[in-house]
Amino acid sequence: MLRFLTAGESHGQALVAILEGMPAGLAIDFEAMTNELRRRQTGYGRGRRMAIESDRAQVLSGVRGGLTTGGPIALLIPNKDWQNWQRTMAVEAEPPAESSGVDRPLVTRPRPGHADLAGVVKYGHDDIRNVLERASARETAARVAVGAIARQLLRQVGTDIVSHVVSIGSASLADPLAVTFEHVLAIGGESPLRCVDAEVEGRMIAEIDRAKKDGDSLGGVVEVIARGVPAGLGSYVQWDRRLDGRIAQALMSIHAVKAVAIGEGFAGGETRGSAFHDEILWSPSSGLERPTNHAGGLEGGVTNGEEIRALAIVKPIPTLLVALRSVDLVTKEPQKASVERSDTCVVPAAGVVAEAMLCLVLADALLEKTGGDSLEEVLAHLEATRAQQRRLAGPR
Repeated sequence: MLRFLTAGESHGQALVAILEGMPAGLAIDFEAMTNELRRRQTGYGRGRRMAIESDRAQVLSGVRGGLTTGGPIALLIPNKDWQNWQRTMAVEAEPPAESSGVDRPLVTRPRPGHADLAGVVKYGHDDIRNVLERASARETAARVAVGAIARQLLRQVGTDIVSHVVSIGSASLADPLAVTFEHVLAIGGESPLRCVDAEVEGRMIAEIDRAKKDGDSLGGVVEVIARGVPAGLGSYVQWDRRLDGRIAQALMSIHAVKAVAIGEGFAGGETRGSAFHDEILWSPSSGLERPTNHAGGLEGGVTNGEEIRALAIVKPIPTLLVALRSVDLVTKEPQKASVERSDTCVVPAAGVVAEAMLCLVLADALLEKTGGDSLEEVLAHLEATRAQQRRLAGPR
């Protein structure tokens, strides 16, 4: 129902995104989109690139008079650093005479942990830059832009999404499961890592400082939480329609994410079923209810009305100032891996991207459930669905 594509390179002219399937009649808050892009660029441990770019998405189509038309929405995010890379990243066989920047040499030493070697093997490139420019996490700016539009659709049905940092390196929240949606909402804009505990955040910052001093990098864990998700999204009837699988795939597609857990998924392998599964109770005032949410809002691949909670484990980024061992692909001689301008820690930014991806998956599942070519139709269909659910599970 809802799909998007991105294009562009890290140091190319721009990033491009096309979002298709958004219903007509949705009012677009352009400043909210810019704010999401700004959030992606913040967080303690980011590199010098964030000081260069100040992302703002230009809407080229699919919106007229501030409202979506139902047509594909095209977005353009210019790369300000392009002026320094016009010769290296020229699309022509020979850079135009007026091109700025310098002619950079071929990149032939792959970085362990990056797409460098795998991309060269797959596509047969002589220059690793053809791989690293597209494989770069710069691409996630386009995802955040289209995710911001999906977020605005979800807010029309009462769904909101937040994220917070659970751990960086060895510094971790003592009880992440005790963190509520309200705790995350209360995190101030001045928080450098979007952690709910200031003391733990201080230890995270110290870990990042030590890693930066050593020319190293750090990973961690982020949690993304969706509140007000309609029940009944997704399906158990086919493997590829299970919403937990779709969420996991979307989060795993984020650069540097190496594992995903829904709810308390990691604890599921260590806990008896009698303690893990969420009991079903009845209240005359509220109807069916759950005292716990170990399942993270999904059962059988379908939303059950509880908060959706998912953990994403972010590996340390592979570009290190103290480079790891590698091999020059031309000479086959041992060499240190190439060094590109990079960050020390991207965990908070990964949380913002995770929010965007969850917004896109939930918006797609919402439209799959409700149908409708206009926002008015979507809301009417959803209200009919909720009325039916209230008759089944609501108070008498």
